[in-house]
Amino acid sequence: MPTLFANRGVPPSAVPGVRSTLPAALVAAVLLLISLFSAGPVHAARPEPEEGKPLLGAVLEWGEDSAAGFAERLGASPALLDHEISLPVRSGEEQNVRDFFGQAAGQGAHAMLTVRPSMALGQVDAAAAGAFAAKAKELASAFRGTLLIRFAPDMNSSWVEWGQQPAAYKEAFRTIAAEFKTADDAGTVMVWQPYLGRDYPFERHRDAPAAGSEGYALLDTNGDGSWNGADAAYAPYYPGDDAVEWVGLTAYHDDTGGKAAVNTLPAGGELTAMVTQAGSENFYATYAAGRDKPMLLQTAAFYSPVAGGAAEADIKGAWWDQTLAAATADEFDRIAAVVWDERTSTRDTGVVSIDWRITGNAGIAQAAGDSLAASGLTTGPVTVVSGGQQATQANSLAGPAAWSVGAAMVILLIALWQLPRRVGVISGWGYGDPSKRDSRVDLLRGLAIVFVVVNHLGMTSLFQLLTQETVGFVSGAELFVLFSGLVVGMVYGPRVKDDFGKVVDLTSRRAGKLYVTALAVLIGVFLLSLLPFFQTDALTTYVDQGTGGAGHNAAGRTYDLYAGMETLLQFPVPAQVLPAIVLLQFGPWQFNVMGLYVVLLLASPLILAALNRGKALWVLGGTLGIYAAGAATRVRLLPSQFEDSFPLLVWQVLFVVGLVAGYHRRRIVAWLSAHHWVVVASTVLAFVFAFLSWCNPYLANGFDLRLAVIPDTAYRAMYDAFFARTYLDPGRLLNVLVLVVAAYAFLTAYWKPVERALGWFLIPLGQATLYVFIMHVVLIAVIANIPALRQGDILVNTAAYAVILGLLWVMVKKRVLFGIIPT
Repeated sequence: MPTLFANRGVPPSAVPGVRSTLPAALVAAVLLLISLFSAGPVHAARPEPEEGKPLLGAVLEWGEDSAAGFAERLGASPALLDHEISLPVRSGEEQNVRDFFGQAAGQGAHAMLTVRPSMALGQVDAAAAGAFAAKAKELASAFRGTLLIRFAPDMNSSWVEWGQQPAAYKEAFRTIAAEFKTADDAGTVMVWQPYLGRDYPFERHRDAPAAGSEGYALLDTNGDGSWNGADAAYAPYYPGDDAVEWVGLTAYHDDTGGKAAVNTLPAGGELTAMVTQAGSENFYATYAAGRDKPMLLQTAAFYSPVAGGAAEADIKGAWWDQTLAAATADEFDRIAAVVWDERTSTRDTGVVSIDWRITGNAGIAQAAGDSLAASGLTTGPVTVVSGGQQATQANSLAGPAAWSVGAAMVILLIALWQLPRRVGVISGWGYGDPSKRDSRVDLLRGLAIVFVVVNHLGMTSLFQLLTQETVGFVSGAELFVLFSGLVVGMVYGPRVKDDFGKVVDLTSRRAGKLYVTALAVLIGVFLLSLLPFFQTDALTTYVDQGTGGAGHNAAGRTYDLYAGMETLLQFPVPAQVLPAIVLLQFGPWQFNVMGLYVVLLLASPLILAALNRGKALWVLGGTLGIYAAGAATRVRLLPSQFEDSFPLLVWQVLFVVGLVAGYHRRRIVAWLSAHHWVVVASTVLAFVFAFLSWCNPYLANGFDLRLAVIPDTAYRAMYDAFFARTYLDPGRLLNVLVLVVAAYAFLTAYWKPVERALGWFLIPLGQATLYVFIMHVVLIAVIANIPALRQGDILVNTAAYAVILGLLWVMVKKRVLFGIIPT
C-alpha cells in the first residue's frame, strides 16, 4: 500500500538526483491531463502514514467549531477530520457535508464520513448502498484528499439504533463496501470501528437477537448458552478482511459507565489495557497486527464541570500523554490515526454537561500542543491544501453587515416606543379588553406552548428559526413554568382572601388530577413500547445532545428512560419498581416538567397565604435565596425524573415569581405604567439579549443565520457562565423576566393588530396549555412512526408542523376530550 507521503507536492528539483527538464515537464503535464479526464475525481494516496507516526484527527462540533479554529487553538493542523452523514443522505445535510470537505481541504487533511443509518440494517440493500455511494462521491467530487467511510460505528453497543445486530450489521457493511469498491475503490477506505468492550454487552439493545435464535448463537461466542461479558465483544460483528480496510476502536477514559458523573485521573497503562485486554479479546493483536490492518483510535477524556474530583487539566493532560505515548510506541506500530473527540455533550436529560475537548481551555490546549510537537504524530497538511475551499460560514453575517442588524434593532426599538405617542391612529391600537381574564397573558401562553411543541417534536423545519432561543436566551420551558405560576396567582389569589381552605382543596384536587395524568402518560407510553410494530424511542429514550450543528443528528449516547420498568411484567414484581413509578422516575423526557408543576401546585396555597398577609417581599427574598442555594449546591430533593432537567430548588423561582406577579397583577401593571423607565430598560435588555442570542454559532438548520460578532470560543464561555439552561443561570433568569415585561408592554400598546393577526390562533392554545402539552406527547409518538418526517426535509417538516399545530387548534376549539384531559 502506498504511504501517505507519496503525494506531498515536493518539486522535482528539490529531490537529489532528479533533473527538472522541459521535456519531462511536458510529459508529466500530458499524463496529468489524461489522468484527470479518465479517472474522475482526484484523491490523494491511501492515508496510511509511516509506522510510529499516526495521523492526528479530530471530531468537531461542526455547527459551533471549525477546522481552522481547532488548529489555531491547538497550534497544529489536523491531518484527518470526521463528519457524520445519514444513510440515506438527507437533503438538509448535503451543504453541511460539502462545507466539511471545504474545511478539510483548507487544512490539507484527509476526510472521514461517519455513516449513521436512519433505516433498519436489513433495509441496506444494494440499491440503498449504491445510491449512498453515488451521493458520497458527488459530495466529495472536488475534494483532493482521501475519503474514509466509517459505517455505523459502535455497532456492538446498546445505545445506537444499529447496535447488537451482528448478522444484519455484517451484511450491511459488506453491501456498502461492495458499492464503494465498484464506485471508487481507489479513493475510499472502509473503516470498521466497534466500541470498547470493557462493559460489554452493556444493557443489551432492544433489537438484539433473542435467546435460542440463530443470531443469539453468533453473540454466544464461547458456546455456553449465555451472552455475557465472557463472550467476545468484537468478533461477532467483524465483516471480513475483504470488506474492512482499516479497523478502529472507540476507547474513552470514562469511569462513569454511563451512570453518575465522576471526574477521575486515568490509571497508569489504562489505554494500553483498553486496546489489548477489554472485551475478552486483544483488539490490537487480533484485528490490527494479526490482520495487518491500519488502526484508528478514537478517544477523549471525561470531564464534567458539575462533578467534583480531579481537575480538568490533570485528567486531560494525563490522558493526552497516554494517547500520544501509546500511539507512537513500537508495540502499536499499526495505529495509523488518533482521532480526538473535540465536542461537548450532556447526560441525564441535560443536567450533566461533559466537556471532552482538549482545546476548550487555553492552558490545556497550550500544554497539549507542546506535547504534540514533541511526539511522533503526523499533523497537517498531509495532502493538497485548497485555499479556495477554506471554510467560511455561509450563514454568518460579520463586520458591518452584522452591526447593521444591531442598528436596525435600535431603530425598531425607538419606532415602537414613539409611534403610539406621535401617530393618533396607532395610539388607538392599545389593549382595552374590560374582562377579568387577561388576553395578553393567554396569547403569550399560547406562544410559549407553540415553542414547547415545536422543540419537543424535534423535526428540522423553518419553525425552529423562531423557537430555538431566537427571542433571547429563553426556551418555551421557562415561559411555560413562569406563566403557570402567573395563572395560579391570578385564579386563586382573589379566593385566598375569603376561603383559604377552599383554595387548598382546589389546588390539591388539580395537583392530584395532573399527577394521575402524569402516571397515565408514563404507563401508557410503556405499554405502547411493548408493541413490536410501534416506534416509541422518541419518548422512551433520551439522546445525548453533544454533537450539535446543522446537519447533525444529536449523535451521542442514548439513555433508556424506562430502564428496569420491564420488570413490572415479572412475578413477583421487584420491590423497587412500584415506588419508582409512583415517584415518576420513569417517563418521557418531554413530559417530565409535569412532576415539577404538581409539586409547586401543592405548595402554592402556602405562598398565596403569605401574599395575602402582605409578605410579597419576604416571598421574593425566600424564592431567590432558595434559587441561589440550589444553583450553588445542585442538591436534589426528590428522586423524580424531572429533577434531572428542572431541579426543584432552582426552577421554583420562575413559578413563584410568576405567582407573585399574578397575585399583584393589577398593582404591578399600574406601577409599570407610572414608571416607564422600567419598561424601557426591560425592553432594551430584551433587545440586547436577542442580539446576543443571534451570535450563537449553533445553527438550527441550513436556513438559520448567525451574527459573527463574538468569537465562537468566547460565545461558548459566555453562554456556559451566564445563560446555561438546566440551573437557570442568572443571565437566563434575567432574560426571561425582562422579555415578559417587554412582550406584555408591546401587546398593551399594539394589541389590536397583533390580536387580529395571531390572537385567533394563539389565545385558544394559551387558554388550554395543559391540554396541548398533554396531547403533544401523543403527537410525538405518531410522528416517530412516519418515516417521511424523519428524513430532514425542511419544507416537508415545516408543512407537517403547520398541520400539527392546526390540528391542536381544532381540537381545542372543538373541546376534544376536555372532560377527561386537564386544560
